[in-house]
Formats: sequence, structure tokens, C-alpha cells
Amino acid sequence: MGKDGTSIPDEEWERFLREAEAGTPGAPEEPSARARMVARRLQEEPGRPEGWRTYRTAPRRRDRKVWYVVGLLAAVALLLVALDPGRVTGWFGGGSGGSGEAGALRPTMEEPFKGSPAERWDDGTAGISLPAARATGWMDKEEVARALDRSRDFLAASSLDPGVLRGERPREAIALINPRQRDVQDYLTAAFGAPSEEDDPLLLFSRFAESEVRLVGDVVKTRGRVTYREGDAGAVEVTTDVTYVYPVVRAAAGSDEVVRTIARREIVMSWDDPEKVVIEPGTFSLVSYKVDSTNGGCSTFTGYFTPGFGADRATSGPEDGPEVDPYDRSTSMDARMREAGDAACGSAIRS
Repeated sequence: MGKDGTSIPDEEWERFLREAEAGTPGAPEEPSARARMVARRLQEEPGRPEGWRTYRTAPRRRDRKVWYVVGLLAAVALLLVALDPGRVTGWFGGGSGGSGEAGALRPTMEEPFKGSPAERWDDGTAGISLPAARATGWMDKEEVARALDRSRDFLAASSLDPGVLRGERPREAIALINPRQRDVQDYLTAAFGAPSEEDDPLLLFSRFAESEVRLVGDVVKTRGRVTYREGDAGAVEVTTDVTYVYPVVRAAAGSDEVVRTIARREIVMSWDDPEKVVIEPGTFSLVSYKVDSTNGGCSTFTGYFTPGFGADRATSGPEDGPEVDPYDRSTSMDARMREAGDAACGSAIRS
């Protein structure tokens, strides 16, 4: 980007590449795939320092953990309703007990969040609170406030936009990502062209196949936090940690069994100084991104969440990971990933 805020012309961009390769002093750094690969190797070698510009996309297997509610839990719950209904009610976060309440706590088309802590959460971006802005790094207070607003705009465009949730390409969200960050652009191309475990769009975006499922109503419940600090070379580094709760039913006409898919994402964005990093105005560079999802599909890489319904959930066996409460935000994402280890899937105690 030029000093006047305009985009870099292609001829100037090519000149920059030649000068950077030759070691011209003062040339801005390009966020590169090489830097990201070096960062990954350094992370695997304890005690080694990280590079200056490290776009950390942690090993994808660790970043994508999927959890299922095991059918056995339903049977245990039915037994405990008779023995100790108050305890079962407590699991689902509501009511004072009573043998008839287990059925009453199930989500419905009219109350899709019934029986879950999300009933008390805020709707959409209202659940994603922003901190007060202060001058940080290369930005003054007003610029930091704009960066925070745009960071939340990305979350809305990637995980709350109705069209994206129906499976459309998240164009507005992608437009906020630095187009000069080549490794991320390669990931995006692959993720929407041929999704795989390595290139999974669900790491950044929430999407459901419209032919298979549809959302219930127009509300997504959220709870999350946004923090920021001065990052490398004076950048403003924004970290977002948000849990999204999506109620869905089968797409078939007349379907009314409501289940919930829950996704917790941590995304770190770097609002870089254009004097030091090659970046388009109004965009950020991705530092790292990871997702932990419940009832979204296990080891299926279609580019869409694939929630289970009815018999599919009742017959699923125990997975190889630990049990987890998808609504519990008392531990960090890093701690959650460490607990999960290398297990691809685990068991959620509720959805």
C-alpha cells in the first residue's frame, strides 16, 4: 500500500518483490507462506525462538476438534430422570426438577435454545463485546476503535451472515483478509475448491449445506470476548474467542427435530503498519485460527457442518477423545486442544 492509502499497482508490486529479494533496505515485509512454515517448524522444536513475522496456523489436526453427544448419554439421562430428576434438569441449565421436565427441556421450533445455557446468551454480535480503544502500536485511539469494529465485522460476515450459513461463499469476510498474504489465499482457494482436513473452510467460516439442513429462525446465540495488544513491528493484534450456537433441522419439508451445532473459534488478526508489511488498506493479516465444534461432523471434510439427527446420534459410539462441555468457556482454546490431544473426536456432555 502506498503512503497515500492507495493499493499497490502490479508494476510496483513486482518491483517490490525484486528489491525485497535483493535485500533493499526499508522494503516492507510480505506475509509469506515461508514465514508460516518456519513458525510451524520452530514450534515443534522447544526452546527455539519464533521468526519476526510468524503467521501461525497451528497443525490443522489440533485446530479442528469435533465433538459428538454420545447416544448412551440419552439412555443414562432417561434412567436418571426417574431416579434423580433434579440432577438431570441441572445438566440442561434450567428448571427446578420434575419427571416431566426432560421432554420439556428439548429444543423446539418455537424455542430452539431451550434447555441450554444459550437461552441466556445474547443474539448475534450483541454477544461479542469489544474492549475500550486506546492508542496502541502504530494506531491512535480512533484507528484502534475502527480496527476493533472491523474485526467484529469479520466475525459477523464469517459466522453469522444468513447467506454464508446457508452455504454461500463468504465474500464480505474474505474481502477483509489481506489479499497479499499468499499462504492464506492459497488456503482459501483450496478450502472452497476441494475442502479437506488440511484446507477446511470451517476453521474460519460457519456453513451448512442448504440441501441437507436449515437454521431454525434467524437468531444465532453467541458469547465471546475480544482482546488486543501491540504485536510485531507495532501492529495491533486482535484476538477473538467466540462461541456460536446454531439450531438446525433437516431440510426435508415437515422436519421438526431441532438439534444444535456449537462452534467455538479463536481467530487472531494482525492490523499491520503498511510502512512495514505489505497489506491492502482496510484488511488484516491472519496470525492463527482454530475451531472446536460440537455436533458438526466428525472426520467429514465437505466444507459444511453436518449435524446428526435422531437415529444417527443415538447409534454413534463413544469417540476417542475426552468428554467436554461445549458451553464451558472457563478454559482457553489452547488448554482445550491440549486436553483433546490427537483425538479427532470426543464426547460432549450436552448440546
